[in-house]
Amino acid sequence: MKEIIFIVLGILVSLGALGYALYLYKRVISFDKGDPKVQEISEDIKKGANAFLRSEHKVIYIYIAITTVVILIGFYLGYDAISGLTENSNTNIIIEQHEYSALFYGVGTAFSFLLGSIFSLMAGKIGMKSATNANMRTTTAAQKSGIIQALDVAFKGGSVMGMSVVGFGLLGLMIVVGASYFIGVDPYEAITYAAGYSLGASSIAFFGRVGGGIFTKAADVAADLVGKIEAGIPEDDPRNPAAIADNVGDNVGDVAGMGSDLLESYVSSIIGASTMAALIFTADFRMTGVLFVLAVAFSGIIGSIIGSFFVRGKKGKSPFKSLKMGTYMSAIVFVVLTVLMNFLFLDTIKSEMYYQNDVMMNFREIQFSFAPSVAIIVGLAVGVLIGLVSEYYTSSDYKHVKNIANQSRTGHATNIIAGISTGMESTLIPVIILAAGIMLSYFVAGLLGVALAAVGMLSTAGITVSVDAYGPIADNAGGIAEMSGLDKSVREITDTLDSVGNTTAAIEKGFAIGSAAMTAIALFAAFIRKAGVTAINIAKPEVIAGLIMGAMLAFFFSSLVIKSVGKAANKMVDEVRRQFKENPGILEYKVKPDYEKCVKISTQAALKEMILPAMLAIVTPLAVGFILGYEVLGAMLAGTLVTGIMLAIFMANAGGAWDNAKKLIETGEHGGKGSEAHKASITGDTVGDPFKDTAGPSIDILIKLMTTISLVFAAAFGMGLF
Repeated sequence: MKEIIFIVLGILVSLGALGYALYLYKRVISFDKGDPKVQEISEDIKKGANAFLRSEHKVIYIYIAITTVVILIGFYLGYDAISGLTENSNTNIIIEQHEYSALFYGVGTAFSFLLGSIFSLMAGKIGMKSATNANMRTTTAAQKSGIIQALDVAFKGGSVMGMSVVGFGLLGLMIVVGASYFIGVDPYEAITYAAGYSLGASSIAFFGRVGGGIFTKAADVAADLVGKIEAGIPEDDPRNPAAIADNVGDNVGDVAGMGSDLLESYVSSIIGASTMAALIFTADFRMTGVLFVLAVAFSGIIGSIIGSFFVRGKKGKSPFKSLKMGTYMSAIVFVVLTVLMNFLFLDTIKSEMYYQNDVMMNFREIQFSFAPSVAIIVGLAVGVLIGLVSEYYTSSDYKHVKNIANQSRTGHATNIIAGISTGMESTLIPVIILAAGIMLSYFVAGLLGVALAAVGMLSTAGITVSVDAYGPIADNAGGIAEMSGLDKSVREITDTLDSVGNTTAAIEKGFAIGSAAMTAIALFAAFIRKAGVTAINIAKPEVIAGLIMGAMLAFFFSSLVIKSVGKAANKMVDEVRRQFKENPGILEYKVKPDYEKCVKISTQAALKEMILPAMLAIVTPLAVGFILGYEVLGAMLAGTLVTGIMLAIFMANAGGAWDNAKKLIETGEHGGKGSEAHKASITGDTVGDPFKDTAGPSIDILIKLMTTISLVFAAAFGMGLF
C-alpha cells in the first residue's frame, strides 16, 4: 500500500511542478510587452530560436529512431548474457530467465528511451518559449518600473524552465517505475528500463549543449570581434549583423540546452541512487528502497517551489542576494522533508541496516537509521560549497575577477594568462570538497550514500535551473534595450542583472560538474555489477591502455567542440565584414543588416559540427565494450571521469571570470568602455565563451552519457573479441 501511495504522490508532485510552470508562464505573458520596436526585435530573436530548434530537432529525430532500433537489436542479440544473470553468492539480485523475453527487455528500455528523449525535448522547448517571451517584458519592466520588477519578470521566465525540468524529469521516472510495479516487474529490472530513460535525456542534453553551445558562441565571438573591436560599436548594437544571432544563441544554448543538460543530470542522479537501492536492499524491500530515492527527489521539487516565493527584489538590495535567498530556503525546506521521508521509511531502513557485505561492490554497513539523510545532506552541502567557490572565482566582488581586470591594463596576453591561471587554480578547492563529500557519504552509507549525495546535490534543481535560466533572459533584455535605442539607464539595470546571471551560471555549472562525478560513481558501480565484473585489474596492459585512452577523451572532445566554435565563428566574422564592406550604410543607420543570414550561418555550422563530438561520445563506449570487453571499458570510463572533472571546472570558472572582468571594466574601472583594458578584456571574454558555454558544460554530459550507454548495454559486452 505504501508503494502505491508514494507512486501516486510522486506523479502528483511532478504534475504540480508542471502546473506551477504553466501558472508562471501565464504570469510572464501578462506583463507589458513594451513599445513596437522592442516587440519587433524580440520577435526576430524568437523566430531565429524557433528556426534553429526545428532544424536541430530534425537531426535529433533521426538519431532517436536509429537508437531505438539499435536498443531493440542490442537487447535481442545480448539476450543470452542478460538472461544468464542468476543469483550470485555476493548479491541478492535475481533476473528471472523464463518470465520475460528478449523483446520484453528491449521494448521496455526502448520505450523508456523514447520517453526520456521526448520529455527532454519538451522541457527545452517550453523553457525557450518562456525565455523568448520574457526577454522583452524584462526590458520593458526595467524601463518603466526599475530593477525590482525586471528581476521578477526574468526570474519567473526562468522558473518556467526550472519547474519544467524537474516536473518532466521526475514524471518520466515515476511512469517507468510505476508501470513496472503494477505489471509485476522486479525493481532492479525497472531501473534497467529507467537507464533507457536516462539515455534518452542524456542524448538530447548532449545535442542541446553541444549544438546550442556552438551556435551561441559562434555568434557571440563574431559579434564581439567585428562589432566591438573592429567597428568600435557597442555590444548588441542594432548595426551589428550578428547581434540577433547572438541573442538567439542565449536562448538555444543557455536556456534550451542548459535545461536539457540539468534534466539529464537530475534524472541520472536519481537513477544512480535507485540502482544502488535495488542492488543493496533485499527482495522484500527493494521497491521500497527505490521509492525512498524518488520520495527524496519529489521533496526537492516541493522545496524548490516554496523557495521560489522568497525571490523578491527590494530597493537597495542586490539581485544576487534575492536569488540566493530563494536557493537557501529551498535547501532548508528540502532538508526538513528529507528527514521526514527518512522517518517514514524508517522500518525499511532498519530492516536493511546490517545487510550482507558485498565484497565485489565493497559496501559498508549502514551504522544508524538516519544515515541516508546524512548522506543526502552531505551532498547538498557539497553542492552549496562548490557553488560558493565558483562565486568566489567568477564574481566581480572578489579578488580574482578584479585581478583579471587589472591585468587587462597591460594587454591581451596578460588578460589571457590571468584568466587561465585563475581557472586552473579554481579546480583545487572544489576537488577537495568533492573528495571529502564522496568519502564522508560513503563512510555513513556506503555506495548508496555516495549516490544519495548526488541526489542531494541536484535535489533543488528546480530553483537552481530557475536562477540559471534567468541569466540569459536578462542578457537578452539588455540586447533588446540596446538595439531598440532605449535610455542608457535601462541598459545599466539589465547589465546589473546580467552580471549576476554570469555568476549564477558558474554556480550551476559547479553543481552539474560535482553531481556528474558522484552520479558517475553510482552508475559505474551499477555497470560493474551488471557486466558481472568482480574487479578491474589495472596491472593488465590493456586496462592501463583503456585508462589512458579515457583520460585523453575529455581533452580530445573539448578540442573538437572548441574548434567547432572557431570554425563557425570564422564564417560569421567573414559574413559580418562582408555586410559592413558592401553596405556602408549599415554603420550609418541607413540600411538594416541582414540578421537572418547570420542566424542561418550559425544554425548550419552548429548542426554540422555537433555530429562528430556526438559520435565520439556514443560510439566509443560501444566499440571499446564490444571489442575490448568490460574491463577495458571500465578503465576508460574512470579515465574520462577524472580528467573531465578537472577540465570542466577549469573552463567553466575561467570563462565566467573573463566575462565578469570585462563587465567590471565596462562599469568604468581601468578606463571603462573603449579603453585598451576594455579591448583586452573583450579578447579574454571571447576566448572564455566556448570554454564556459560550450566545452565546459558539455563534459559532464559526456561523462554521464558514456557511463549510461555502458550501463544499458553492459550485459552484452563480455570479455570482448580479443
